Amino acid sequence: MFSKPTARVLAILDLFMSHPSKAYGLTELTRILGLNKATCHAILSTMTRYGFLAQDGRSKAYRLGPSIAAAGISAFAQFPALEFARPRLEELSQELQLGCGLVGRSGEQLVLLANYGIPEPLDFPFHQGLRLPNAAPLGAAFIAWSAAGKLQQWLNRAQQHLPEWDEALDKRLRISVIGIRARGFEVTLITEAERQWERELAKPKENWNLEEVASHAQRYREALCSNQYHLDRIEDGPQYHVANIAVPIFSGDDEPELVISAGSIRRPVSAQDILAIAKRLQLAAAQISDAARATLGYSQ
Repeated sequence: MFSKPTARVLAILDLFMSHPSKAYGLTELTRILGLNKATCHAILSTMTRYGFLAQDGRSKAYRLGPSIAAAGISAFAQFPALEFARPRLEELSQELQLGCGLVGRSGEQLVLLANYGIPEPLDFPFHQGLRLPNAAPLGAAFIAWSAAGKLQQWLNRAQQHLPEWDEALDKRLRISVIGIRARGFEVTLITEAERQWERELAKPKENWNLEEVASHAQRYREALCSNQYHLDRIEDGPQYHVANIAVPIFSGDDEPELVISAGSIRRPVSAQDILAIAKRLQLAAAQISDAARATLGYSQ
């Protein structure tokens, strides 16, 4: 079921999370959100009353409020490794001079929980809270360590937009997952789907609509299914146009809790470059995993 009133509130939160340092006035919000003034004002007033937004006494502009901070801190309990991962992420972005991100998964969604050091930030695409479908070929760094049943569900969702089962796609995805599990990290390539995704999300948004953003993300995932998205064989000699290098982080379970990645790689890279970045990410992931497990009382 879909609740339009709930979606309006979530769109407001999503907009503020996407631009955490920006304040918005009522008129600007009504335009961006596509709401009439009375409806928008009622929602904002209620959210302000309970601390989810804060209103400046002079400008009357709205920002995120303290209740959101409290909610964020409470959410840390769902991701024990997050507390240890964020400072490592800052260090990595400075050391590698790349954009480094931290991704969690929740049901059918992959969520960007934090990102640092993107050298050429776009206005919208890589903000905290960005969501992508948790369906093949996305999320392979999670699914490579998941149970067989979850792997099959992930593979099945790759086929949902197709008129009939694509055996070649299924085989390609299975090979990619086996390779990721064997070497301990995922490498994805820049494709035309990736470029189109960036172009679409970089367009100025006149209206902030969660359904529209989700639709763009779904089309991006579908387009990736017809691209060679994963780099399955890393060979000496060629130069690769890499989108992301990703490594899983574990805490108490056998499945990854988070994935740490390096992206914004603006030049072709060699096999040696890929392996060096992956090694540094793996070291950070191991340190984060050990710290989280120690906190949870697991033996090293």
